[in-house]
Amino acid sequence: MQVHLLVYEDNPDFRDALVQMINLTAEYRCDGAFEQCGRVEEDLKTYAPDVVLMDIDLPGTGGIEGVRRIRAVNASVKIIMLTVFDTNRHVLDAICAGASGYILKPQAFRKLFEAIDEVLSGGAPMSASVARMVLEHTRKGLQTPSDGFSLSAKEQEVLGYLVRGNSFKMIASETGTSFETVKTHVKNIYEKLQVHSKSEAVAKALRNRLFD
Repeated sequence: MQVHLLVYEDNPDFRDALVQMINLTAEYRCDGAFEQCGRVEEDLKTYAPDVVLMDIDLPGTGGIEGVRRIRAVNASVKIIMLTVFDTNRHVLDAICAGASGYILKPQAFRKLFEAIDEVLSGGAPMSASVARMVLEHTRKGLQTPSDGFSLSAKEQEVLGYLVRGNSFKMIASETGTSFETVKTHVKNIYEKLQVHSKSEAVAKALRNRLFD
């Protein structure tokens, strides 16, 4: 099945190069490419993409706000941020807003399809430096299940792996449980956190510091 993408990137040369690379494949298709994301809600309705590539530093409506607007209307589409520096705090802000992961622009032409496949399989492309920012963010004020979400110890453990960007298969391997058991834990986590996707669960975990 072909994967459909939208691209939001204000650099015309970089944007056109991405689109050409994507459309040269049989597996992926770029249905639209835009220099701004001010009409992102309408674009989602028109194109129904599987994956959105979003520049983090767009003019007008910025990429992080674009992510928030996408998540307000669509919880399932995967959003990969495009950024020049992975040490930028905005990368963490984008993940908290609901981004599925990110890739560095200098590496985009080498790692794009790997990143797309990773988010579609439940993972989150993320460098070690951003993972450290995530850990530091959560360590500022750890909470227990008494916050009202009532996560079990195993659900907290699985949520921690989700926050660190692990796919369901990776979590099954790390915890020594089956893939189906992990899916059950994730389903329970979604229900207790009142979310509908991995990115929403990660964002809520970061906001509430529900990390084990």
